[in-house]
Amino acid sequence: MNKILRKIITIDEDKCDGCGICAEACHEGAIRIIDGKAKLVSETYCDGLGDCIGECPRGAISFETREAAPYDEEAVKRHMAAKAAHKAPAGPLPCGCPGSAARDLRKTPSATPQPRSEAASAPLQSELVNWPVQIRLVPETAPWLHKAELVVAADCTPFAFPDFHRTFLAGGDKVCLIGCPKLDDAQSYVEKLTRIISFNETPAITVVRMEVPCCGGMTRILEAACEASERNISLKIVTIGVRGDIIDKETVRFSHKKQ
Repeated sequence: MNKILRKIITIDEDKCDGCGICAEACHEGAIRIIDGKAKLVSETYCDGLGDCIGECPRGAISFETREAAPYDEEAVKRHMAAKAAHKAPAGPLPCGCPGSAARDLRKTPSATPQPRSEAASAPLQSELVNWPVQIRLVPETAPWLHKAELVVAADCTPFAFPDFHRTFLAGGDKVCLIGCPKLDDAQSYVEKLTRIISFNETPAITVVRMEVPCCGGMTRILEAACEASERNISLKIVTIGVRGDIIDKETVRFSHKKQ
């Protein structure tokens, strides 16, 4: 096949974390997640329009102008038709993101079953002190944000971790904010959280995320916001397993000389 000089995407595998967002954004099926990294599977599938570029939270995709096989619209149609015909009813979604893999959690017991207390039959009390909780809806100057410790959670975590309220919200009037690092606009979250932290003199943040790779975006969002706020702040990172266990804890401290 004769090659022509044209614009085509290039993927920096060192930056890629395999989240699969770019593969979802590519309507031609030119990108797949292979061995945990995004790959351009065929030059003929890439139209060079770059729908995938703006979706990458890691900045791993860019344009380059080089000799490449021409874009083949008919080949793309055949490729996408074949994908649709062979799509499995369960298992990983076409994006290839490990976090999208369907799992039957009834098959195995939790690794660390939580003991039932004598009062387990009593209704749990809500520890929520603020509303709204969705990051996009929270007013940046809400009075309950001032000097409050934030609990910023990926929105799947309260469903996976049954004792979310008592573990993360109880005591100290902690303010809860939620969002999805995969489906929402990560950069807008960074900018808004930076303003919230700076304006309200936030002293500490706990970020609660799931173990799946794409949920690492929530950690990166908070790290970027803490750094941009130029405040002395403690960031605690808690990772929840899909079986409802806390599988990792880490604390990062941001220190700036000037306040």
